[in-house]
Amino acid sequence: MKILDILKKDSMIPDLKAQDKIDVLNELSERVSQVYGIEQKELVKVLIEREELGSTGIGGGIGIPHGKLKDIEELALGFGISQEGIDFDSMDGRPTHIFFLLVTPETGKSRDDHLKLLANICRLLRSEVFKEKLISASDPDEIYNVIKEEDKEF
Repeated sequence: MKILDILKKDSMIPDLKAQDKIDVLNELSERVSQVYGIEQKELVKVLIEREELGSTGIGGGIGIPHGKLKDIEELALGFGISQEGIDFDSMDGRPTHIFFLLVTPETGKSRDDHLKLLANICRLLRSEVFKEKLISASDPDEIYNVIKEEDKEF
């Protein structure tokens, strides 16, 4: 599954204003909620509950907050960049700069799609060059083009 099959330009934030983990979750979920028609309060609640189980800051400057909602039918994806970096309780203890927020329906075939999309995101983010290009992107069009260059069916 290609990232750009799900990620919409309107759900990209090239300059997150957030200063901490909760701010990131709120800022990204606000945008995702607007674009995909999801209830923001419920989304934030699910994301915080997931973070309490263990941080989705996977290290290397990457955070992939995610959660499942029962009232949606399709995957939803948001993206944000923090130039300064945010303490996201990452495994490596370093600041997080790149965020993909993934929301999955609780039921249906989207479970497989969720795993394929997550695998593709992780595959791309292994490349330091790709991460540098994302961080350098200044607007959603640039972010879209950076992802499009590398986005392959997975």
